[in-house]
Amino acid sequence: MKNPGIKLLDENGKRLDGRGLKELRPITIKAGVLDRADGSCYLEWGGNKVLAGVYGPREVIPRHLADPLKARVVYRYNLAPFSVDERARPGPSRRSIEISKVSREALEKAIFLEEFPKTQIDVYVEVLEAEAGTRCAALTAASVALADAGIPMRDLVTACAAGKIEGKIALDLMKEEDNYGEADFPIAIMPRTKEIVLMQMDGNFTREELTEALETAINGAMQVYELQKKALKERYKIEGE
Repeated sequence: MKNPGIKLLDENGKRLDGRGLKELRPITIKAGVLDRADGSCYLEWGGNKVLAGVYGPREVIPRHLADPLKARVVYRYNLAPFSVDERARPGPSRRSIEISKVSREALEKAIFLEEFPKTQIDVYVEVLEAEAGTRCAALTAASVALADAGIPMRDLVTACAAGKIEGKIALDLMKEEDNYGEADFPIAIMPRTKEIVLMQMDGNFTREELTEALETAINGAMQVYELQKKALKERYKIEGE
């Protein structure tokens, strides 16, 4: 995260894209975009474009992987080869495997898995265009797709990140800030209780900066949560209302 002379804040404290330090990038969420999935979501977040599909609960194949007490969640995060400037190699990478694992664990905290023993819930997330913060965008879209599929959940899972640029805490880093800033701090929460279900960090914070970054990321996640709810309400809005 070394900054090669790029100025990430101007003299007025504005970022490269004109945002203030605590502003989110533009976000658009639409539920129910795939006819053949049980639940789906399309999300645009800054320069990220993400498509999520959910299938299940359904029979576990192979059957020996089935859990007699609860459902099994399979989460696959994939970066499309055309999603980045330099063509991404097809197939799972170490990064995509890691993101899939932590995202699955976050969603498992929210889903009532015990309601569907011996079954499997498949969550597929395809990143069509990547800018920065794809794990947060993917997890946010996956949560909406699960709700669209009618999977019983304690709450939606909402993800957002904070970071540090030029010594200041900023919300929702864009590409240049992610590449050349001093720290990145993605989290995911269940918004009603604000229980943290994912927390990662790349870079260094002081104790005070970490406290501010956590508060900033949670506040950002709560804004995203309102957009998730709005997308689901639009999906199931009764004609004529």
